[in-house]
Amino acid sequence: MSVEAPSTPWPTAHGPAPARGRIRVEPEDFRVEEVLGFEPDGAGAHLLLTVEKRGANTGWVAAALARAAGVHPREIGYCGHKDRQALAVQAFTLPLPLGRPLEPWLEHAGEGYRVIGAARHGRKLRPGSHRANRFTLRVRALEGARDALEARLALIAARGVPNYFGPQRFGRGGANLARARAWAEGGAPPRERSQRGFALSAARSHLFNNVLGARIASGDWDRLRHGEAVLLDGRRSFFAAPVIDATLEERCATMDVHPSGPLPGREPSPATGAALELESAVLATEPALLALLVAEGLEHERRSLRLPVRELAWRLEGEELVVSFVLPRGSFATAVLHELLVGAWEAAGEGGEE
Repeated sequence: MSVEAPSTPWPTAHGPAPARGRIRVEPEDFRVEEVLGFEPDGAGAHLLLTVEKRGANTGWVAAALARAAGVHPREIGYCGHKDRQALAVQAFTLPLPLGRPLEPWLEHAGEGYRVIGAARHGRKLRPGSHRANRFTLRVRALEGARDALEARLALIAARGVPNYFGPQRFGRGGANLARARAWAEGGAPPRERSQRGFALSAARSHLFNNVLGARIASGDWDRLRHGEAVLLDGRRSFFAAPVIDATLEERCATMDVHPSGPLPGREPSPATGAALELESAVLATEPALLALLVAEGLEHERRSLRLPVRELAWRLEGEELVVSFVLPRGSFATAVLHELLVGAWEAAGEGGEE
């Protein structure tokens, strides 16, 4: 089976984007708020802070909190990096011995951030500890037929969008992916451990996006193929389905399960049949990157090809669009904008997100 690797930016699923507009004119135009999915337990030797940051890196805020608390930066916990060119609300934890008051932290602020909530909690936050992220985005200087734009939004609410890794994953100007390619082709690995991690992550994300693009081209990015590794909605668990029956088709139609794509590693893919055939053909177009991931010992994982866009709402304000939605952790708002706005992919890659 011969498969061409998709070009970048990767293809849209619902047809050409129906509008143009400007995003991230001001940080407040891109608001993201963590949905933890749990409440602070009110006890324990950690302090859970709710922090609002504007135009600041998550890592920089974590380091500032560590200095204020007098602890090592690695003792600061958070669920993940949030957008830099944005107004972001996210949780951090830091050690706070029992008997120490938490009230002073409610007045704490620094350059680009302020604490807006504090509570005792029993454990440190880890990457991926949250359930989802809520986005509220403002698009300025909107151009395009309003009826076409609203029809596209309704289609996205019903069917979701391709679950692409956004351009932010590949670094400014694609630097992370470029490092991975140089390394894969025999160059020296990046010197810093974090840079090696970013490079490997970019390589896996690129390969996943290629498979997803090929599934879009084949018309079944949101439907199950025979041999699919079927992913449960909202979870990392999957099961192999050599044959897709009517029950699985119905579960997929209601977004209870999703088709999945590879985050390649040393283990073989759990997909079989037609699903594995396409997946293998696409990965074969990037043998050096695939070999690098195997050599570095990464474990094979699965990621949903489809991204449900839940609680989608929008309003038109003159020449501006305000749209809000909730996405599961690990997904990118860029994937939604890619289906709405011409040039959204390139704009997101110019320096908005960490």
